[in-house]
Amino acid sequence: MRTYPRNSPQAAARIVALALTSDGHVCSSEENALESMGIAGELGLAPAQFAQIVQTLCEDRSVAQVSRELTVGHLDAALLATLIDEIDDPGLRRKIMRLCMAATIADGHLADGEIALLATVFNAWGVQLRE
Repeated sequence: MRTYPRNSPQAAARIVALALTSDGHVCSSEENALESMGIAGELGLAPAQFAQIVQTLCEDRSVAQVSRELTVGHLDAALLATLIDEIDDPGLRRKIMRLCMAATIADGHLADGEIALLATVFNAWGVQLRE
C-alpha cells in the first residue's frame, strides 16, 4: 500500500475512499454525495485528485492480490490500523467522518463492509455512535 504523509489530504482521502469502496462497489449516488459536498476542496485536493486516490487504492489492493472477501470492505487489521493512524488531527478526523458517513448512506443501504469499516475508524478515533 502506498504511503502518504501524516494528516495529508491524500491520507484523509484514502480513508474516505476505503469507505466508498467498502461494500465492493462504488455507486453513482455515493460519488454524487461526495461531489456535492465538495470533497476535493474539503480535503485540500485538486479537483480530480480524489478519483485518482480511489483508483490508486483499488490498484494497491489488486497488486497485493487481496482475496475477494478482503476486497469487499476488509483489509488486514494491522494495515487498516496503520492507515487510520495516519490521521491524528481532530478537525481533519471530523471532516473524514462526515464524508465517510455521507458516502456510505448515500445509496440508502449500509452494507456489512461499510458498517465494519465505519466502526473500525470511529472506534480507533474514540467516537461513540448513537443509534
